[in-house]
Amino acid sequence: MAVPTTSPPRPPDPAHPAVEADHSAAVPTTPLDPAQMARRIREDAVRMAGGPEGAHVGGSLSCADLMAVLHAQLLRPGDSFVLSKGHAAPALYSVLVQLGRLPAEELDGYTRPGSRLFGHPSHDLPGVEFATGSLGHGLGLSVGLAIAEQLRGGDRHVYTVLGDGELQEGSVWEAALLAGHRKLPGLVAAVDRNGLQITGGTEGCVGLEPLDAKFAAFGWEARIVDGHDLSALHEALQPSPAGPVAVIARTVKGRGVPFLEGRVAGHYAKLKPDLVRRGLAALGQPVAGGTS
Repeated sequence: MAVPTTSPPRPPDPAHPAVEADHSAAVPTTPLDPAQMARRIREDAVRMAGGPEGAHVGGSLSCADLMAVLHAQLLRPGDSFVLSKGHAAPALYSVLVQLGRLPAEELDGYTRPGSRLFGHPSHDLPGVEFATGSLGHGLGLSVGLAIAEQLRGGDRHVYTVLGDGELQEGSVWEAALLAGHRKLPGLVAAVDRNGLQITGGTEGCVGLEPLDAKFAAFGWEARIVDGHDLSALHEALQPSPAGPVAVIARTVKGRGVPFLEGRVAGHYAKLKPDLVRRGLAALGQPVAGGTS
């Protein structure tokens, strides 16, 4: 699969200072290790699921490697990221902590009264461009950003992460049709293809396969990848100047925590303390300590 190499970071654009200041792609000066970031995402997600309200832990664990590669290696200052599957907010909140956009102690208050870390992300948070979680909207928002960039002749990239059950929403395919028609460069839609949604397996609810052929028919370059292989993800997630790219990342719901892996019941869970300890132990994390 021939893909372009990663573009180097670009200096701030004086013509768009507000955009540069507010975009979610701000990165720390010290390079991040995607493997370490992914592990931290999973640890934080398990801890958040141990709170009084529980969490969408299964899908947060499955997309952890995707989120890590994007934020540790690919997003440049000025690029955009939209978490269309907003219920995976625990993964995003962990990323924002690791990028220095949120204090680590805020994760302890996830979804509790007075916290700004809701079950779905709010655009009021630093590093979040759009409130998401009403499924089927994130790709349309991303297409809008990519069209704006195409019209201004810029080279910013737009990345979005979608859930596979979310692809049963018609609005996703309306956006995909427009993106393919306009041959939007720099747009990458990554599908967390874990095969499960809250009501069961995706193929038993509304079948999606052959998913790559569907995106290709809409004018996208479709790439299938192991969604837990960091180097393969890095290659597959490279944008194309020729048009939009759909990355179908084959993942495992609940990845890394044996009692959650591949289980519909892990979609949303409220974990008791002993299960939090078991989950952290499975991830190789000492059982004592908070979210930091």
